[in-house]
Amino acid sequence: MSEGEGEIEGDEEEGDEKMAGMVLEGGVKPADELDAEDVQQMELGSIDDVSKIAKLENSKRMVDVLKEVEKYEENPSTVAQMALPTHLNPEYNIIVQANNLSVDVENEILIVNKFIRDHYAPKFPELEQLVTDPAMYIRSVRALSNNEDLTKVNLSGILPPAVIMSVVVTASTTSGRQLSDNEWKAIQKACNLADRLEDARKKIFKYVSSRMNVLAPNLSAIVGTTTAAKLLGVAGGLSGLAKMPACNVHLLGAQRKITAGFSTATQRRHTGFIFQSDLVTQTPSEYQLKVQRTVGAKSVLAARMDLERQRRDGTYGETLRDKIEKHIDRLAAPPPAKVVKALPVPGDGPKKRRGGKRARKAKEAYAQTELRKLQNRMSFGDVEEEVGAFDQTKGLGMIGAGTGKVRAGMGDAKSRAKLSKANKLRTAAITRSAQASQSSGTATSLSVTPAQGFELTNRAAMAQRVKEANEKWFGSGTFSFVGQKGT
Repeated sequence: MSEGEGEIEGDEEEGDEKMAGMVLEGGVKPADELDAEDVQQMELGSIDDVSKIAKLENSKRMVDVLKEVEKYEENPSTVAQMALPTHLNPEYNIIVQANNLSVDVENEILIVNKFIRDHYAPKFPELEQLVTDPAMYIRSVRALSNNEDLTKVNLSGILPPAVIMSVVVTASTTSGRQLSDNEWKAIQKACNLADRLEDARKKIFKYVSSRMNVLAPNLSAIVGTTTAAKLLGVAGGLSGLAKMPACNVHLLGAQRKITAGFSTATQRRHTGFIFQSDLVTQTPSEYQLKVQRTVGAKSVLAARMDLERQRRDGTYGETLRDKIEKHIDRLAAPPPAKVVKALPVPGDGPKKRRGGKRARKAKEAYAQTELRKLQNRMSFGDVEEEVGAFDQTKGLGMIGAGTGKVRAGMGDAKSRAKLSKANKLRTAAITRSAQASQSSGTATSLSVTPAQGFELTNRAAMAQRVKEANEKWFGSGTFSFVGQKGT
């Protein structure tokens, strides 16, 4: 990575850190969510009363919010009132407060469930591994209670048949002990509290869902009513969310600092409320960060449509959601398989002629010689002769086999080396220049003969002898010219 790219990336991370944990003007600070793994590390076995750790049920905040929720459920606001801006809408603040309260209720349910598990572990320690669902675990504890023989308890309708079989088999060999009356009463009190908190959470969720579908139908169609309420609460309403840059929406609700040593399942860097929506959670992990940016950009478009009070039936948000789902499918789709083409039928179709005359001549010129063919052959039962030089040896194959001659017969005339046209022209030019040099006086009288070697000759005397011979034998001859005029 170059120096300039590193500076750009550092600026982006610095901007993300500034956005993390930030509440815009008119917004409400969101409730902090507990991590399930953090709750599992708590030790609540030494606490004898669940009311010491769960104090939300009777708090003034929860009582006031539930009263307002009941009030607006009996007398809901009209569509015209919900269309007002957030600072003029009397029900908007209640929606945001109820949504934050639902987060606190979920945190309280996790703590109460951990209290029940720690206090029922002396009775049946293996049940926690067999039944992992919190609500199903509480129902199982109610059914098993403090009975001496847990194998005789009827769990049908409470647990799946396969889990029931595992519980019965494990209960027959468990190392648990009988609980005292005070211990069992503490567990019963915690179970009743968990049921009341669950009812309150469902009531709040139902109310928020119904009102968000009227307040921001298109936004709710993309990210869900719960996440939409959180986004509007932090952004300060639809107008604040609609005015935000699309690149910052996915950072709403992000934590400023990740706690060291804890799980990063819900505390990943640069992730906020949109990361908790079902579109992102159902996406493969390697594409989640990319998809959350797409969801954030589409959420801004949906918020602007809701702010302008157009397409209030949520069809625009559903259209954007379909586009996001198609985008996710394209990201997660495997690469196209390599197409294996079948070989053509031999001899089918017209004969292919490739290369032409020039290519055939080149193949004939570099064809395998008869000597190479003999070297590649071996006679059965005979050891081939070898020739060597330095540290290499070469087999002769059938060269000279039976005859003792190493030189093979002449090959085909087509395979002989041929001079190209350019070489022929160059050779002719050299010959002509040699002849011209002999007649120009630059010829030498030094010649080479196969018998005597170097010989010094007189070319003028040789020319004189030739002339005398011609005169002697052809000097008196007469010639007849046929076909000339005047004859």
